[in-house]
Amino acid sequence: MRVTLITGAASGLGWALAQACQARGDKLLLTDVNQDLLEQRAASLTATKVITLAGDICDEQVQLALVDACLAEFGRLDVLINNAGITHRSLTQRTAPAVFRKVMAVNYHAPLELTLKALPLLKASRGQIVAVGSMASWMPVLGRAGYCAAKSALAQALEVLRGEVRRDGVRLLLVYPSFLATPIEQNALGADGHAASHARTTLGTLHSAEWMAAKVIRAQAQGLERLFPDRRTHLASLLWRLAPSFFHRQMCRRFAAELH
Repeated sequence: MRVTLITGAASGLGWALAQACQARGDKLLLTDVNQDLLEQRAASLTATKVITLAGDICDEQVQLALVDACLAEFGRLDVLINNAGITHRSLTQRTAPAVFRKVMAVNYHAPLELTLKALPLLKASRGQIVAVGSMASWMPVLGRAGYCAAKSALAQALEVLRGEVRRDGVRLLLVYPSFLATPIEQNALGADGHAASHARTTLGTLHSAEWMAAKVIRAQAQGLERLFPDRRTHLASLLWRLAPSFFHRQMCRRFAAELH
């Protein structure tokens, strides 16, 4: 019996992952800030045991409750999927500090804190941590300073953790998607903390959440440590390291709309 905890599970990639994990027979603990949608989603997953616990993943009491629920309901935790996230579309110099704090809290502090709270259960099961990052953690993107910083911080923290828990049998899969057709972009914050007023700029193919979820499930089965699902953006991240000035010029040209 494999028990999987998924954050941000009511929509987008989280919901696609929930369906994919159910299809392979996992028992699920799903969490999301949107309680009504979360309960609707869970009600449609009838082939396996599913429990829900709605709340703000940044709240320490919610984090503790999730770990307690795994132990009380299933007696174990095998896979923690840190998927919940938030982004913004706003120039750095115009963005309110509260926006940066919110983006950092959801994308860095919350997943790292939940991971640490869940570690005793994951060590007991010799389980796996999956973290949904972003190619923005590897390369700069105009109008996403807070998001780039938060995803980069999470990636670095978990790479350090990987070396610390390897001897305990805990595995880590860090996932680096590019542009996905998910609500995270529809719910992006603007400079003042309200919804962003302009459409996002994209690079390469806009993939579906289901496409990405299938890649994650396959990477888990293969025992991969890092997943770069989109070849074009993976090459772009390498270009940033090899020729940063050239990359920066191209990035500013492709994302020029963000400067207005």
